Amino acid sequence: MTEPEPLRVLVVEDDPVAADAHVMYVNRVPGFTAVGKAHTGAEARRALDRIPVDLLLLDLHLPDGHGLQLARSLRAAGHHADVIAVTSARDLAVVREGVSLGVVQYVLKPFTFGTLRDRLVRYAEFHAAAGEASGQDEVDRALATLRAPGPAALPKGLSGPTLERVTRTLRDSAEGLTAAGVAEAAGISRITARRYLEHLVDSGRAGRKPQYGQVGRPELVYRWVKGPRGTAR
Repeated sequence: MTEPEPLRVLVVEDDPVAADAHVMYVNRVPGFTAVGKAHTGAEARRALDRIPVDLLLLDLHLPDGHGLQLARSLRAAGHHADVIAVTSARDLAVVREGVSLGVVQYVLKPFTFGTLRDRLVRYAEFHAAAGEASGQDEVDRALATLRAPGPAALPKGLSGPTLERVTRTLRDSAEGLTAAGVAEAAGISRITARRYLEHLVDSGRAGRKPQYGQVGRPELVYRWVKGPRGTAR
């Protein structure tokens, strides 16, 4: 029995660091392969005209238009790839609009590999469903595979609300912040701030580099890497 072909994913993400991280994440999930990446909607359209794609991992904020506009134009052009939307926006009106355009999942930034892996595995189960359903229960089970049972687990010791505070603090800083600066702004300890900042670095959402102070000892400065001047994406 031959192995099924992997599901082909096109990563559409304007930030090169995040795009590379998303490609790496996709390729780590068995049954999936990243067949390319595009940094704009126009690049995505050209890629879809050249290569077969099953799924778009689509950033909704692109330099040349909103991701849902891209999805709408692809449907009109006859492209039928499903979409997992990647965004930090929490507007439920956008979520409702995306349902009619083939958006099967939303992943809120920042996210971990585990979060994306869970969504991809569920999508693969949904995609594999074939044949005629025996009844309503089987239809419901097929659709339920796309619904996560709950929030994906963060690394041990990290919490969602604190991660959101640290993320917002770093995004709002145009010049970047040290762990001490994040700790003061977010109301947490410096050690805690560093743990969350390192998590953001590991997930491709922040960068860090040493900065030398007056006494000559380097201090790590963290910067948000998504969007101009740390604006939300």
